[in-house]
Amino acid sequence: MSQDRIVLEPQAGPARACVIWLHGLGADGHDFVPIVPELGLEDAGVRFIFPHAPMRPVTINAGMTMRAWFDIYSLGRLDQQDAQGIADSAERVRGLIAEQQAAGIPAERIVLAGFSQGGAIALHTALRHPERLGGLLALSTFLPMHETLEAERVAANADIDILMCHGDYDPVLPLQLGAWSRDLLQELGYAVDWRSYRMQHQVCPAQIADIAAWLGARLRD
Repeated sequence: MSQDRIVLEPQAGPARACVIWLHGLGADGHDFVPIVPELGLEDAGVRFIFPHAPMRPVTINAGMTMRAWFDIYSLGRLDQQDAQGIADSAERVRGLIAEQQAAGIPAERIVLAGFSQGGAIALHTALRHPERLGGLLALSTFLPMHETLEAERVAANADIDILMCHGDYDPVLPLQLGAWSRDLLQELGYAVDWRSYRMQHQVCPAQIADIAAWLGARLRD
């Protein structure tokens, strides 16, 4: 078993679908593992992969070293982004997708999911992926490298199913930042299912129920 990820296999039968779920800044792949039993997908043959981000200094946190998909210079200046770090993490996610395809799971049965910084990488990667994916789940996050998306997006995922969820009282990534990201996507023609919840930078039971229904509708045979 690889040491750079947590993998949960289906309880019965071979995997027929996969969710690649990226954690937020400073967490690791264990962060969303406890949610899986609450999703009720035991009959859907879903493999869950929770990769660990690499350790790196994070500028916004006084240069402290922690697990991060990319460096963050400022949350108030999105014109200053770690383009190389974002590209490196996107390449890693593409590698995970390729591994699942090699294992027999087609791209259209693979969902990219992520929370906060992980959600930013999920958005960035999925909209540029050359093969149609099964869906995009973006939780409490924002759209990174937005200025290059129009030129870099691909037709294969132009109508990908996108569920974006955000907390009304998020003190880390304010609701306005998530809504701005939603609006940018909609301006480019993406159909975004947007839902907000009475919560902060977290997940809540109502949201987990919505995620369960959304995943089930796309990954059950």
